[in-house]
Amino acid sequence: MNYRIDNLQYCKWSREIFEINREAGLNAVHVTVVYHEDYDEFLKRVSEWDELFNKNSDLIFLGKDFKDIEKAKSENKTAIFFGFQNCSPIEDDLKLVEKVHSLGCRFMQLTYNNQSLLATGCYENVDSGVTNFGKEVIKEMNRVGIVIDMSHSAEKSTLDAIELSEKPIAITHANPFFWHNAKRNKSEVLLKNLSDSGGMLGLSLYAHHLKDGSNCKIENFCEMVAKTAELIGVKNIGIGSDLCLNQPDNVVEWMRNGTWTKVKNYGEGSKDKPGFPKQPEWFIDARGFNFLEKGLKDIGFSKEEVNDILGNNWFNFYKGIN
Repeated sequence: MNYRIDNLQYCKWSREIFEINREAGLNAVHVTVVYHEDYDEFLKRVSEWDELFNKNSDLIFLGKDFKDIEKAKSENKTAIFFGFQNCSPIEDDLKLVEKVHSLGCRFMQLTYNNQSLLATGCYENVDSGVTNFGKEVIKEMNRVGIVIDMSHSAEKSTLDAIELSEKPIAITHANPFFWHNAKRNKSEVLLKNLSDSGGMLGLSLYAHHLKDGSNCKIENFCEMVAKTAELIGVKNIGIGSDLCLNQPDNVVEWMRNGTWTKVKNYGEGSKDKPGFPKQPEWFIDARGFNFLEKGLKDIGFSKEEVNDILGNNWFNFYKGIN
């Protein structure tokens, strides 16, 4: 059986978005629930999602494991998996790892761009690696079944996480540095270590991560996918689009700055101007999976390999989460 999975979206959630994801045939979506929120604020986000689940129960439900992806496919729905783009909700309390898991968290980044209590982010000048607290959190995440996500982390910290984790980690939304030299994109050395450990790379469709940005051509993107598959193997590649549909531009300020600075910083590629970049015309929303399917076939991937990249690889990864 074949699945379609987008392993990272941060949209302004509405019935319209859920309908688009269903039209795209998505059986599962990993959604960002928090960036800089603490534990109490995370509880508010959970409450907001409970309301969304109740109002849109014909389209979505909370996913806990791979069996829910199977259920979603059989019921023509989309399983929603919670993830954190930062470790803020666990504060400095190891016990909160199990609590957030009980409330649905299945992915957590150890850091978002900056140094955290757990690891170093990709925007820091000095990468000191995973901290002592980070080592304990990784053990606890392994125990309860939360995936270590290093999408916004620095090189040494990511290599540390791969080595320290007893389970494969994920980079849910990033691209290879050899294709486009954005700070968040990943080196060949790192990607080889990721694949050797059984980890997954979710390729991003966010314009700042793409060669030529919003003008990136699908042929160019698919060529990158083919080169990445040669480097790390096709079984270690999926999609983590990083779609931010219908979000107001001021959300970028929250993503980049949280509550830690008074200086307005809008991130790499933004030229210090607020707002989300325009999506490439072939991936305006999740229905772009159909263009990806054709583009990947045109570049030379087999039907089985295309199905792997568009969802089956993530499905198999989900089998090992719990």
